[in-house]
Amino acid sequence: MKSRWSEDDARKHADDPLAMRVYTSRLLGADENLVMHGGGNTSVKITETDFFDDPVDVLYVKGSGWDLKTIEKAGFAPLRLEPTRRLATLDTLSDLNMARLLRSFLLDPGAPSPSVEAILHAIVPARFVDHTHADAVVTLTNNPGGEAIIAELYPDCLVLPYVMPGFVLSKQVADAICDVDLSAIKGIILLHHGVFTFSDDARIAYENMIELVDRADQLIAERVKSPHPERELAVEPLELARIRRAVSLARKRPQLAMLDRSPSAQGYASRADVASIATRGPITPDHVIRTKRIPVIIPESPGQDVPEVDAFVRAYEEYFREHASPAQTMLDPAPRAAVWLNKGCIAFGSSQQECEIIADIARHTRWAVQTGEALGGWQALSPAEIFELEYWSLEQAKLAKSRATQPVHQGKVAIVTGAHSGIGRATCEALAADGAAVVGLDKHSDVVDSLAEQGLVGIQCDVTDTEAVRNAIEQTILTFGGLDIIVCNAGIFRSGERIEELSEQTWDQTLAVNLTSAQRFMTAAIPYLKLGCDASILIVGSRNVHAPGPAAAAYSVSKAALTQLARIAALELAGDGIRVNIVHPDAVFDTGVWTDEALKRSAERYGMTVEQYKTKNLLKKEINARQVAQMLSTIAGPVFASTTGAQIPIDGGDVRVI
Repeated sequence: MKSRWSEDDARKHADDPLAMRVYTSRLLGADENLVMHGGGNTSVKITETDFFDDPVDVLYVKGSGWDLKTIEKAGFAPLRLEPTRRLATLDTLSDLNMARLLRSFLLDPGAPSPSVEAILHAIVPARFVDHTHADAVVTLTNNPGGEAIIAELYPDCLVLPYVMPGFVLSKQVADAICDVDLSAIKGIILLHHGVFTFSDDARIAYENMIELVDRADQLIAERVKSPHPERELAVEPLELARIRRAVSLARKRPQLAMLDRSPSAQGYASRADVASIATRGPITPDHVIRTKRIPVIIPESPGQDVPEVDAFVRAYEEYFREHASPAQTMLDPAPRAAVWLNKGCIAFGSSQQECEIIADIARHTRWAVQTGEALGGWQALSPAEIFELEYWSLEQAKLAKSRATQPVHQGKVAIVTGAHSGIGRATCEALAADGAAVVGLDKHSDVVDSLAEQGLVGIQCDVTDTEAVRNAIEQTILTFGGLDIIVCNAGIFRSGERIEELSEQTWDQTLAVNLTSAQRFMTAAIPYLKLGCDASILIVGSRNVHAPGPAAAAYSVSKAALTQLARIAALELAGDGIRVNIVHPDAVFDTGVWTDEALKRSAERYGMTVEQYKTKNLLKKEINARQVAQMLSTIAGPVFASTTGAQIPIDGGDVRVI
């Protein structure tokens, strides 16, 4: 553990204590071994003037929802210091009342809600106070001999047993420091929780934190000689899709299942004792809000319905019944993490961000657990203590605020072909806006970077290459865990050749891209769609199916055959709950299919200008890719839940079709 302090950078903030607070907070947040994903908190005490120019002592403490890694001045809640400090003199105070009172002490009513540790920050007299959940320190405290180890390692610190965060912890610290000269100690070690350091000098507070954590790092390095195991093993995508479906059913909504199959994750999952050490509890109680108390253990070859997930649900229900009060309502019992024996670790969540947070916590947890075992044993807090934090009233209030209506495709996984531009690109964006994790396929290499800029996954893939398509689907499963929506959009349009002039190349290439590739794509995807959530196959057809024009035989025939293929698929797949629907766009000119030359040629064939040709429908509306994309996303959603085999025009009203 090394100090990241830069004298040159710090000098820029020397005259602004809050700016200095931001600077050192970010130094702490930059190291995941200290804090992760909103964990930890920091504060600074400043004397300012209020609206009446009267002096007031202010505690700026990290606000709820802010991350130390990226925090700004606006992320600190300004509290009146004296009334905040006086709360610690009360004998009792409920957490909800504490939160209400703290908000009433804010000098800025628009500021974020202050950290639940605000009272503790207030009672420590030092100007700067830092708090982290350092992996190394927590690992040592989660040891049968942890108290002795900590006492030996930190003779210059105050060491306190675990209690609940918030008011109870603040009272504990207030009682402990009343007879202690804080200038003579370097920090406070909270067993199973973390570390506090403090000083009137920001650098000293920060570097005391680094020193204390480095002591734990050094002890671990000295006593743990064997590296954690690493393995590299193959994974069957269809089995991962089965696991993901079982968890989605347990949570009653689609879940991503993001598999960590790194050598360290697979090595952990291959340990003979992993089922025991992985199910003792989180390394710090705060993690339970993200991960639940324990992961589900999945056998190397799970059964068709993965019964271990149902067993986890029943065990969670029993855990709730054993510890809950009559006023508490059970959270959903589905697992948030899994150890898949010999395969790796899985994070389950409704979004990629949620999964990444859980995966990060799992990565730090397996390091701590294995390190703890190597030091003579690993033990977490009791289930009762973990339950108390999982169902803590303040955490429940946070969760209630986050339970807003989710997008219609939240937790779903979609693949779109022809994703580089036009309808394909717009469909990727529409599905992502509606909550899906989206993978776009296209032969253009630019698809990788252009979709990545929007947080989506692009794969360079020639859809006429059956093996490449199969590999892209498997890569999608191994990335997100399953598949729910496919959009067969890739297509080419060659016009100007009448049948008597039609070249073999135009005919063969058009059918290969527009028809055969879609069939091969569907064939490869269907086994995964059968394990999907409200699965849909969406086909981008054409107005030419019902109203063909001259000199476009290959295109019209390919789209007509594609439509027939979709109708048959609707008949075959309805029993598996897979819906198959077709949209028939017309005159969508912001796509790669339409070149300026092709547009001009088609307009001339109708004796129109290009602008007239663009709106040659009953509604006189120009159709764009975004409209088609939104229609496709809607069809894949609940509005069309009872619709399959439908052919839906999006053409502004075509006289010949009508």
